Amino acid sequence: MKAIVYREYGSADVLKLEEVPQPTPADNEVLIKIRAAAVNPLDWHLMRGVPWPLRFFSGLRKPKRTSLGADMAGDVVTVGAAVANLKPGDGVFGAVDGAFAEYVCAPASIVALKPLNVTYEQAAAVPIGGLTALQALRDKGNLQAGQNVLINGASGGVGTFAVQISKWMGAKVTGVCSTRNVDLVRGIGAGRVIDYTREDFTASGERYDVIFDLVGNRPLADFRRVLNPKGVFIACGGGGPETPAGDALAGMIKQLVQGWFTKQRLVGILAKRDKGDLEILSQLMTSGDVIPVIDRYYGLSELPEAIRYLEAGHARGKVVIATPKFS
Repeated sequence: MKAIVYREYGSADVLKLEEVPQPTPADNEVLIKIRAAAVNPLDWHLMRGVPWPLRFFSGLRKPKRTSLGADMAGDVVTVGAAVANLKPGDGVFGAVDGAFAEYVCAPASIVALKPLNVTYEQAAAVPIGGLTALQALRDKGNLQAGQNVLINGASGGVGTFAVQISKWMGAKVTGVCSTRNVDLVRGIGAGRVIDYTREDFTASGERYDVIFDLVGNRPLADFRRVLNPKGVFIACGGGGPETPAGDALAGMIKQLVQGWFTKQRLVGILAKRDKGDLEILSQLMTSGDVIPVIDRYYGLSELPEAIRYLEAGHARGKVVIATPKFS
């Protein structure tokens, strides 16, 4: 089968499309024929091996695992002996290891049935972005109906899900984005949209119960000024490949220390692969409360170009690797 592999850290030039053996599922796994996949910042972090502490898990000098990709949707081909809840032919989606390939094996416990009313491309766009938004707002932010939430970076891969999920939860949603994305963010459910090129949201008199920052380009003090005294600030990612590797780690440490001296909660989020949460996202797609926003499509052989586009930081929603261009 064809798969993207990388054997050294670096730019997108290290990614190669090669023939590799097709995997065989273990007893608790399913073999999936991938119909679509999606690109995440996680992919270029792993590809470049940054920030440096990541290499304690991914490999110090070179990657331990040569495959790449997480978000995917496809069809079950075969099931392991211990799998009872899936069968060949089932359409599934989830976050797996090695999604940039024609086939992948994954534990049945981390994939869910694909909604019948969405395409494989739409389903592939959901897992990491949707799980991050859902778990951040529900578990970290404890967002309640009627509360004010601000999504900074509302037009991105996580932000577009955060806006829609916040609306579904009954919150009053303010989205922050650039001029070209104002209509998009308003269209997916933000009651108020702030164009950061024209207005500084941290200088307004508005106060928020939850702030979800997906950009990482402002001092923490700016956000705390517009956060309610007992509000929650949630940080997720931020910065591109040109950002010094230690900046993100230093920011997290600073956030943790400052959190000791305030009633405001300052937290981070790292999404967990959770079948139950995927099923919630499936229900939201079925009902139309969540509609994945897809910016561009690439073929599997075009993955380096897709990664470069995502690294540039201007993607609107998700970047998808899809059929009929998948190979």
